[in-house]
Amino acid sequence: MIAFLEARHAGLMGKGHFVNNLVAGLVVGVVALPLAMAFAIASGAKPEQGIYTAIVAGFLTSAFGGSRLQIAGPTGAFIVILSGITAKYGIAGLQVATLMAGVILIAMGLARFGAVIKFIPAPVIVGFTTGIGVIIWVGQWKDFFGLHPAASGEHFHQKLGQLLLSLPQLHWTTTLLALLALALNLFSPKVFKRIPGPLVAMVVVTAIQSIFQFDGVATIGSAFGGIPRELPAFDIPDFSSSDLVKLIGPAFTIALLGAIESLLSAVVADGMAGTKHDPNQELVGQGIANVAAPLFGGFAATGAIARTATNIRNGASSPLAGMVHAATLLLIILVAAPLASYIPLCALSAILFVVAWNMSELHHFFHLLRTSPKGDMGILLITFGLTVFADLVLAVNVGVVLASLLFMQRMAQSVEVQDETDSHLDEGLIADSDDAKAPARTLIYSIDGPFFFGAAEKLQSTLASIQEKVDTVVLRMGRVPFVDATGIQALSELINDFQRGKATVVLCEIRPNVQRKLERGGIVTKVGESNVYPRLADWKATRSN
Repeated sequence: MIAFLEARHAGLMGKGHFVNNLVAGLVVGVVALPLAMAFAIASGAKPEQGIYTAIVAGFLTSAFGGSRLQIAGPTGAFIVILSGITAKYGIAGLQVATLMAGVILIAMGLARFGAVIKFIPAPVIVGFTTGIGVIIWVGQWKDFFGLHPAASGEHFHQKLGQLLLSLPQLHWTTTLLALLALALNLFSPKVFKRIPGPLVAMVVVTAIQSIFQFDGVATIGSAFGGIPRELPAFDIPDFSSSDLVKLIGPAFTIALLGAIESLLSAVVADGMAGTKHDPNQELVGQGIANVAAPLFGGFAATGAIARTATNIRNGASSPLAGMVHAATLLLIILVAAPLASYIPLCALSAILFVVAWNMSELHHFFHLLRTSPKGDMGILLITFGLTVFADLVLAVNVGVVLASLLFMQRMAQSVEVQDETDSHLDEGLIADSDDAKAPARTLIYSIDGPFFFGAAEKLQSTLASIQEKVDTVVLRMGRVPFVDATGIQALSELINDFQRGKATVVLCEIRPNVQRKLERGGIVTKVGESNVYPRLADWKATRSN
C-alpha cells in the first residue's frame, strides 16, 4: 500500500482522480482477463493460474514498483521461455524458477542495475521481440486450426514441420470460429470504441459455442475442466537441492527478460503520461511480485506494455488503477468462473495471433533492415535467427556481445593520433643534426579520443616507426576523456621503447581524471614529473630558455 499512500499524499486521490483511476482499473482488468488465460495456457499452465498471476503480481507491482502506471501480469514475451521450463520441469519447477527470479530481480534493483538494462541496443531488442512474435504465432496454430500434430522435438523447425504436415487435417469449425474471433479482435474496436477487442472476441465466440455445442471444438472446460470459483490459495512450491541447481539458469532467464520487459513498459508509460519512473524501484517491485505470485498458484509476471497503455488511455494517474485492475480480476473469478468453461481455445489463440503481430513490430524490424549500418543489420538478423531457431537467452547474450564488439570497433576507429609538429613547433626549437638527411629530432603528436584497449594498437602502430628517429616526443592528451588498464600498459611499453632509444617522452594537457590514473599506473614516475606539463606552451617556454 506504500504507493497508494504516496499517491494520496501527492494529491492524486481527489474525487476526479479517484473516479478516473477506478474506471481505468475496471477497463484494464476486463482487458487482462482473456490475455491472462491465453498466456497461461500457452505457457503450459492452467488458465486460472494466469488470472492468479495477474491478481497477485498486478497488485504488488502497483504497490511497490517504480512506475506509477505500470500494469503487470503474464505477458507474451514470457511464453517461449516459460513453456520450455514447464515442459522440462513441470509447473512446480516453473514456480520455483519464478520465485528465484524474483529474488534475483530484487537484488538487481538493490544493486541499482536498473539503468544498465537501458544499454541493450535497439537491434538486439527488436531482433528478439520479433523472434518471440514469430514463435508465439506458430505456436498457436494447433489451437487456431484445431490440429493434432505428431510429437516433435523441442526446436522450432521441428515443431513447424509437424504443424505443416498436419495442416491438411485442420478442423474447419474450429478454424472458422478462430477466424471470427480474429476479425472481432481486429475490427470491433472501430465499432465499440470503449470495449476491448479481445473481450468482444472471447464473449461472442464463447456465446456461439455454448449455444451450438459444435463437436470437436476444444474449450477450457474440455481441456482443463473449467476454472475453480475460489481465491488463490497460499502454497509453498516443492523445493529440493537438485531442483534449485537445475533451475538457476531458467531463473536468470526469467529475471533478465522480466527486467527488460518491465523497464521498456515503464519507458512507454513515461512517454504517454509524462511521468518519470524509478528503474531500480521498478525492479524491486517486479521482484516482490514474482516472489509472491508462485506462492499463490501463479507464475512469472512482468510489466505488460499493452495493458499499461490501456490503463493510461483510460485516464489512470496513480497506482490505484493497477490495484483496481487486480481487484476486478478477483471479483470476476469469484462470480463468473463457471462461465469460463465454454471459452473455446481457438478464441484465445486468435487473441494471441494479434499479440504476436503487435510484439513482432515487423514495420520496425524492416525499417531497421533498410536504414541501419551493415553491422547493426547483422546483429538484428543474428539475434532474430538465434531467438527463433536456438534460444532466447543465447540470442540476447550473443546480440549484446556482438553489439559491444561493434561499438568498441567504432570507438577505436574514432580515436585519432595526429602529427602536429609543423603547426606547434618553431624551426628554432628543432635540434641541429650533423646528418643533412636526418629528420626532425622533436615531434609532437595529439591523441584525440578515449585511450582504451581498442585504441592502444593505433597509437603503438603510429609511433613505432619513429622510435629510433627522435630525441623528444610530445604527447598532447587534452582530448583523451579516459584511459583504461590496457591503454596505460600500451603507453608504458611505448615509453620504454623510446627511452631505450635515448628519447625523452613529454606528456602535456592531461585531464585530472586521466592524470590520476597515469600516476597510479606509474606512467608519471616513468617519464619524470619534470616532463609533465599542464599546457603545450609551458613546455615550449622551457625549450626557449
